[in-house]
Amino acid sequence: MAEALEIPGVSASPGVGVGPVHLAAEFTAEALAPGDTVAAKGDRLRQAVATAVAELEALAYRSDEESAGILDFQIEMLLDPALVEMAEERIVAGDGAALAWFGALDDYIAGIEEAPDEQLRARAVDIVDIRNRVLSALTGRPLEDFAPGSVFVGKDLEPSLFLAHDWTAGGGIVLFEGSASSHVAMLARSRSVPMLVATGRFEVAAGARVLVDASNARAVIAPDDGHVREAKSRKPAVRPTASRAGGAIQTADGVAIRLSAIMNDPRDLEAIDPASFAGIGLMRTEFLVTSPADAFDEEKHYDIYRHALDWAGESPAIVRMLDLGGDKTLPGLGARRSESFMGLRGIRLLLARPELARAQARALLRAAVHGNLGVLLPMVTVPGELDAMRAIFEEESTALGKRGLQTRMPEIGMMVEVPAAALMLDRFSRSDFFSFGTNDLAQYLAAAARDDQSVAALYDAATPAVYRVIAQGVALAEAMNKPIGICGEMASDPRHIPALIAAGLRQFSVAPNRVADIGSTIGGMCSDGGPRRR
Repeated sequence: MAEALEIPGVSASPGVGVGPVHLAAEFTAEALAPGDTVAAKGDRLRQAVATAVAELEALAYRSDEESAGILDFQIEMLLDPALVEMAEERIVAGDGAALAWFGALDDYIAGIEEAPDEQLRARAVDIVDIRNRVLSALTGRPLEDFAPGSVFVGKDLEPSLFLAHDWTAGGGIVLFEGSASSHVAMLARSRSVPMLVATGRFEVAAGARVLVDASNARAVIAPDDGHVREAKSRKPAVRPTASRAGGAIQTADGVAIRLSAIMNDPRDLEAIDPASFAGIGLMRTEFLVTSPADAFDEEKHYDIYRHALDWAGESPAIVRMLDLGGDKTLPGLGARRSESFMGLRGIRLLLARPELARAQARALLRAAVHGNLGVLLPMVTVPGELDAMRAIFEEESTALGKRGLQTRMPEIGMMVEVPAAALMLDRFSRSDFFSFGTNDLAQYLAAAARDDQSVAALYDAATPAVYRVIAQGVALAEAMNKPIGICGEMASDPRHIPALIAAGLRQFSVAPNRVADIGSTIGGMCSDGGPRRR
């Protein structure tokens, strides 16, 4: 038996996984023959780009909101004519279509990898992803998948390959390079896939057994059963120091903070202990919509809401109505284009397509009888939108009652993600509660798209403005005696917790696999955002 070898790295997603190595192959320029006649090269390249776009759109349609947003970023990149134009310059110089595309994209990737900002460098793998997908269409070489339960080992892992893989059988990810800020790291954390990055290159045979102990920032090649037992039984290095009961965490000075779960997929509930959370703070419903027909499937919606309520028990289960438009749309239900971030999306789309809102409202009204259900309305800008949606719920409740069906009117709250609404919360007195959506709030405050790598630094620079708007919103909500919380990405990032606590937030909806880190951060600080006092 080979002697075990420990490889240190950086944890990008905590957890423990073990399995046989899948050693990633890399595209190389040497493998790309010129192939085409000169006249056909440009056409073949454009056809390959169109094929890649169609494949990514199909994958996005069956993905949750976060995943679809990442894929839509790649689609927008492919639709940028500048990429094809760079490749066409190389075709004119004599390269074949595949070699021209490889060379043009490689130059682009190299420029991103040399950027001083880590988050910008982390986006290089997204360009690798679209490079390889187009090359696959050009060369007929299929994009690799790997056996369920395997440990992926390679330089980096493309987001679309992560999303196409079945992670339910376990396994993990070990990357020679990679970044904890990458899109794949975000996806791994949301799905509790153990992931280690920045190990540096090391030799390992395909099929060798590897232990990914990402909770303790290491991989072990050829581990014995003792290594595996130790990793699975070892407590994480950082544990909450505060008391926790049903999602209630206390700061060092005794202030209670509620941690609820974010749900992207109803299947996630099976692996999560409800006793660790104060219910569901955000259940995204876009995962239901893999086709326009799904959006109108009242019974499918109802069954999933019932399942969520059963899981939550007496605790709240907050369901966000379909937030289609922008980076998550379907044919016939909003245009797939970046401009729609500022156009018909969220509640605007629901009110423009009332038959869509009514089908979901009926399912929610029926499910509310069976638990503590709340409803979140996305992208509310003016009070009239809230009033119009309430009217839809009231009308559908009456209609269901006439059919002899039992209903209950849920509490209806609003996402606070449009600056015009965030600054004027006192105008929304008919909202039962509020929840900050920081992903959109930041991009609208900075006028910088959250998925556009060219303005990533500006998006990040909006953070202090987001804190200030949150503090003002909390004060307005408290004056109205309305509950207010946060369900954006900031809530799952320990770096932001002190400022958010200092702003007055006491209700956080977090990604399930981040609850330990968030709890530890809260337990080590006071309610003014400062550290524990000696």
